[in-house]
Amino acid sequence: MPSHAGMGAMSHNPVQLAAMGIGAVFALVGVLGFVPGITTHLSSITFAGHDSGALLLGTFQVSVLHNIVHLLFGVAGLAMARTWAGARMFLVAGGAVYLALWLYGLIVGHESTANFVPVNTADNWLHLALGAAMLALGTILAGMGRSGADAGT
Repeated sequence: MPSHAGMGAMSHNPVQLAAMGIGAVFALVGVLGFVPGITTHLSSITFAGHDSGALLLGTFQVSVLHNIVHLLFGVAGLAMARTWAGARMFLVAGGAVYLALWLYGLIVGHESTANFVPVNTADNWLHLALGAAMLALGTILAGMGRSGADAGT
C-alpha cells in the first residue's frame, strides 16, 4: 500500500503499527496507575517495594516506580516505532525483558524486599503473555518484510 503524504511509513508497516499500539497501551497503563477508581487502594501506593497496596484494575499490584516504568516503556515504544528497525527492536527486546520479568516474579518471593517493582501473581501471568506476544509480533511481522520507503532504517 503506498504511503500518503504526511502520514509517513507507519501507515503501512505492520511492525511499526504494532510497536506504536503497544507503546500507546503501556503509556496509558502508566497514567491509569495513578487514577483513583481504575487503581484501587491508591492511598496506599508506595514509591517502590512489595508493600504497595495499590492495584491497577483491582488486580495488578503497582507502585509509583511501576507506573513510571510503564510510562517510559510506552514512550520508548512510540519513539522506536518511527523506524522498522526500531519497532522490531522494541518488540523483540521488550518481549525478552517481559519474559525476564516473568522469571524474576516466579523466583523472587512476593513479600521479599527484592520485589521492589512490585509484582504479584497476576503481574507474573501478564508478563508471560506480554513477553510471548511481543516476541511473536516482532518476529512474525518482521518476516512480512519492509517497504522500500523505510528500508535501511
